Amino acid sequence: MTLNLQASDFELFGLPEQHAQDASVIDAQWKELLREAHPDRFAAQGAASQRLAMQWSVRINEAYQRLKDPVKRAAYLCERWGVPVNAERNTAMPTDFLMEQMAWREELESAPNDVDTLDALLARTRAAKRDRLAQLTQQLDGHPEWPKAQRAEAAAVHVRALMFVDRFSEEINQRLTQLEA
Repeated sequence: MTLNLQASDFELFGLPEQHAQDASVIDAQWKELLREAHPDRFAAQGAASQRLAMQWSVRINEAYQRLKDPVKRAAYLCERWGVPVNAERNTAMPTDFLMEQMAWREELESAPNDVDTLDALLARTRAAKRDRLAQLTQQLDGHPEWPKAQRAEAAAVHVRALMFVDRFSEEINQRLTQLEA
């Protein structure tokens, strides 16, 4: 197997190191890499080769999980470019986003157990996610002349906001699931 353990996720998948990616290309590369590293292909080479192939399969799957999700991919880029997101310790967000999330939270807490109201709130959070993802891609990819650390610093704020949006959307989905049960 000619895979390099030191390769970044982007190098492993043969992708440019940027936020904008084609999901179908990521999926195709993942399938090809798994096929190449499948332990059954190394059965004749013994247990050690099969173990190595299994380790590669795990590495490929971990990279795939980061690359296929645009928020995880952005966090990975920020980290690679020297600016860890540190969402657990760094909760700094723009004031307008803080106000928006407070309004969402209030609406969720005061929302009647009404599927239509919750669906509308979920639609607004999804729209906000699309908008913020576009801003994030612009921050990471839109100014290649800027130093990577500068782009990552600006993008990390969007990544933290998107992590909140994902968690909040999951809360809404859980509420909807409870109502439908």
